[in-house]
Amino acid sequence: MARPRHIGIVGCSAEGAALCYRTICTEGATQLGGHAHPEVSLHTHSLGEYVACLERNDWRGVGELMLSSARKLVQIGADFLICPDNTIHQALPLIESRSPAPWLHIAEVVAAHAVDRGFKRLGLTGTRWLVDSDVYPEKLTARGLGYVRPSMAEREEINRIIMDELVRGMFRSEATAYFQRVIRGMKEESCDAVILGCTEIPLIVSDANAALPTLDSTRLLARAALRRSVERESAPA
Repeated sequence: MARPRHIGIVGCSAEGAALCYRTICTEGATQLGGHAHPEVSLHTHSLGEYVACLERNDWRGVGELMLSSARKLVQIGADFLICPDNTIHQALPLIESRSPAPWLHIAEVVAAHAVDRGFKRLGLTGTRWLVDSDVYPEKLTARGLGYVRPSMAEREEINRIIMDELVRGMFRSEATAYFQRVIRGMKEESCDAVILGCTEIPLIVSDANAALPTLDSTRLLARAALRRSVERESAPA
């Protein structure tokens, strides 16, 4: 069997990057058997640097941080790149043409999975930067999928929970309950699934406690990276 491709993870927040890394390593055996998994490298700049760029709407700055990580990962052998952070994908188009390796796009992975499962109308959760952006709407509409964003008040509270609690490793029952209420509202708006569009949300929300089927962007990206890693060497990267 050909050597699996080396996966480079461009991290942003610790909890999301750790969940992605752990998923690749623990589920590698489904593709490779035994205790095996592909070679994986992770690099992330300080979350504080990213947040400073986000707060001043500096997407070029976000992109340069991503590109810096990408270059370091490729220097140590990464064959392709993933970013387990939905929000900063908004900067990917600004730097992708200068990237030293190809990327898997998290929203494309989620949209493809939604189509495979037959979903039609998706609720979108995530930071206010993500929910306000076209990162998901662009990929969803390209596949004929509808979507519902949270209300403005819901976006602010979800953003607070993510930035003040989840990225800090704080997982409170009140936060879970809030997400559950938002998801029930999306079900009432005829959504048939919900995108967990922040890579920390799956740490408190899942199919087991949500009113809708969940699309776990973190684990879906990790599994897509595993599949890409073990493709035949002749397959396109």
